[in-house]
Amino acid sequence: MEEIRQNGKIILHSDDGISIKMIFKNLTGRNFQGQEYAEYIRHIAIGEMGFSPGIIEHCRDGEVIGKGKIM
Repeated sequence: MEEIRQNGKIILHSDDGISIKMIFKNLTGRNFQGQEYAEYIRHIAIGEMGFSPGIIEHCRDGEVIGKGKIM
């Protein structure tokens, strides 16, 4: 099981082995930059997924395997 947490709360989770890693990269600006990133964060991450600006954690089987920041 993989999950993305913010402030100790699980926001997204999946066991497909792909989607959480991709979404984590989207949220931390590795897949998008500039205006495209800003719009993704505003409309998708904050507007639809329930994230807020700040630190997020990518976890696998309960262990943190990556940290990033939503700008």
